[in-house]
Amino acid sequence: MKFTLSWLRDHLETSAPLDDILTALTDLGHEVEGVEDPEAKLGAFRIVRVTEAMPHPNADRLRLCQVETWPDGPGGRTQEVQVVCGAPNARTGLIGVFAPVGTHVPGTGVDLKPGVIRGVESNGMLCSERELMVSDDHEGIIDLPADAPLGARFIDYRGLNDPMIFVKITANRPDALGVRGLARDLAARGLGVLKPLAVPAIPGTFPCPIRVTIDPALKEKGCPLFAGRLIRGVRNGTSPPWMQARLRAIGLRPISALVDITNYFTFGLNRPLHVFDAARVKGNLHIHPAKGGETLLALDGKSYTMQPGMMLISDDDQPESLAGIMGGELSGCTPDTTDVFLESAYWDPVTIAATGRALKIVSDARYRFERGVDPSFTLPGLELATQMILDLCGGEASAIALDGRVPDTTRSYRFDPARVARLVGMNIPEAEQRRTLTALGFTLTGDQASPPSWRPDVLGEADLVEEVARIASLTRLRGKPLDRAPAGVPRPILTPLQVRERAARRALAGLGYNECVTYSFIDGKTAALFGGGTDALRIENPISSEMTHLRPDLLPGLLLAAARNQARGFGDLALFEIGPVFHGGEPGEQGLLAAGLLVGAAAPRDPFGSRRPVDVYDAKADAEAVVAALGAPAKVQISRTAPAWWHPGRSGVIGLGPNVLATFGEVHPAILKALDVKGPVMAFALRIAAVPLLRVKSPTRPALKLSGLQAVERDFAFVVDARVEALTLVNAAQGADKTLIDSVRVFDQFTGEKAEAQMGAGKKSIAVSVRLQPVEKTLTDAEIDAVSARIVEKVIKATGGTLRR
Repeated sequence: MKFTLSWLRDHLETSAPLDDILTALTDLGHEVEGVEDPEAKLGAFRIVRVTEAMPHPNADRLRLCQVETWPDGPGGRTQEVQVVCGAPNARTGLIGVFAPVGTHVPGTGVDLKPGVIRGVESNGMLCSERELMVSDDHEGIIDLPADAPLGARFIDYRGLNDPMIFVKITANRPDALGVRGLARDLAARGLGVLKPLAVPAIPGTFPCPIRVTIDPALKEKGCPLFAGRLIRGVRNGTSPPWMQARLRAIGLRPISALVDITNYFTFGLNRPLHVFDAARVKGNLHIHPAKGGETLLALDGKSYTMQPGMMLISDDDQPESLAGIMGGELSGCTPDTTDVFLESAYWDPVTIAATGRALKIVSDARYRFERGVDPSFTLPGLELATQMILDLCGGEASAIALDGRVPDTTRSYRFDPARVARLVGMNIPEAEQRRTLTALGFTLTGDQASPPSWRPDVLGEADLVEEVARIASLTRLRGKPLDRAPAGVPRPILTPLQVRERAARRALAGLGYNECVTYSFIDGKTAALFGGGTDALRIENPISSEMTHLRPDLLPGLLLAAARNQARGFGDLALFEIGPVFHGGEPGEQGLLAAGLLVGAAAPRDPFGSRRPVDVYDAKADAEAVVAALGAPAKVQISRTAPAWWHPGRSGVIGLGPNVLATFGEVHPAILKALDVKGPVMAFALRIAAVPLLRVKSPTRPALKLSGLQAVERDFAFVVDARVEALTLVNAAQGADKTLIDSVRVFDQFTGEKAEAQMGAGKKSIAVSVRLQPVEKTLTDAEIDAVSARIVEKVIKATGGTLRR
């Protein structure tokens, strides 16, 4: 919403400075986006007199002018300045506009400096209108009348000192889309008095020859009221300079007096109007829903094809206007127009919005009607516009032709002054609250408040409180801590699952992963790759074709994020996400998952050869680290029963018996191909809720247990079948003595042709280091040998191998 300061003062009697008005507008909820102050741009340009203009001694087309200036304004000291000018109309005695040295000329973007032109000094500039950006005229410098006040500022003389204000209006305040609505808010705040708006009653001197009818299908909703009148004998020339200046200031191009008047009412009083050239209207006007297929050449020069249900204004021959959005070219006014039909109507906001979106038309009328204009101002707006047309264009007005009636918007809500303190926390006297609501146009009867017809956003008691608090200013609120109900240390508010979610997020971030947040919706084809895509997980009303199903896993979102990063040159990635996944469409059929993704290299390039591709063991180590951070037991089982989207030979499942804690490994190449991801890709997915809770719930860590006895390490090498997993061997060794054996670690694996040549076909060697930690006393050799024998026995029994000699 754009308007000028003088336009605002037409409705608001105020002496408040511009800065106070801008501050109040923002505080009232109308955020000021910008201000264009002509004084900052044109304040330095003053009216001067050329006392002598003679030919330039070194250039035929230049003139050497002696300019009499008044730097301190009219009546002040004078100063003569020499200026070299190339304008053809530069002459002795000319009254023009002068820019002194140091001035920024907006039309050229130049900051004036003292100069020498063809060997002659020049200090300043005599300006044209285009150089001041007040018009496109640049045939010569500005030539003012002889009675122009010498030394005065040009913007004051021409009435250009009118700041333009750009305010951002929220969608729930259609009344503020007119200058008068903003003036009403400022008056309620106390920055002035709202001037009365006198609505004349224009007597019709003859019956209107154009009748109007509304289709019965539209009277209840689409168009409750349509009114208009014929004005004959008008002169459609140019609008007055003051109106043109205001329209130009807000970015509109003056067209003609009739069109400019309708634009003026749109922005000034939030009352969109339309004028038809009556000579081009065939018969009467009908407001009706489109059948579909009708075409209209609109005022923007484009042809639009109607869809069924769109509202049209048609004469007896063809459509003439797209109701509430844009008029038609064929019935538009021209400079030759002498008879016009002035229309003022109320249109249903939903229908206007649907039509505008379907046809992709954006207009000032649509912008206002789809938000809701004042239905009660339909006829007063017609009277006011008629009066302005008669004043500016002449003519004779007919009686009003109308169909329908003004929609009834009366409603009332209970007004409780004490509720302001309860809802907002502000203590405002009841008298002030009543004064505020009355100033905003509300009608108060006892404890009932009725909103005005221009406020469709007020729909309840809380809205009354909001209006009172808004006008009083929410800056009066002072923050204070809430009273704590129970004394002492507050109890924890996070659930155990939320605590573990936070621990998982911190652990993954500490491992160097970057967190992603992706949509919970994916397309059905991708969901099917990860065990989803069923009808139970289909979205009833998806927002796009790529978001039709609830995700069964977090990996699709992470893989798509990796693909987007790879497409932009980021090859080394470590991403994670924590969020819900769904295995059914019913409440509760979801789980909380933490997933990580590794792509590219494990380290950056360096001189020491540290860079290597990520592998399964990187994903396994990170998954185990997160599981440990959540408090899972140290001894878990690992199996190969991973789902189908994992690589069958390079993946595993971490579990506690049948309870699956996490899955890790390489993502199946077919999945990567389907999602256009460059592999290989390592990943893991951890079920946070599956990790068992700690038996001892304490906010502190348990005491560190250290042994004062010397630990003993023994190495063992076993020859086993090539298909035997190292984990099977480690678990067997670990179970030989659960009290003394602290850890078992693989430190060597001998495989390949050389191994088979020494140990036999299909064989390999696995070497482990076993750490024995005494608990009560130092171990003797005999005790160590006994444990070693049990380790060998357990491993041979579990793997079928032999001790390597």
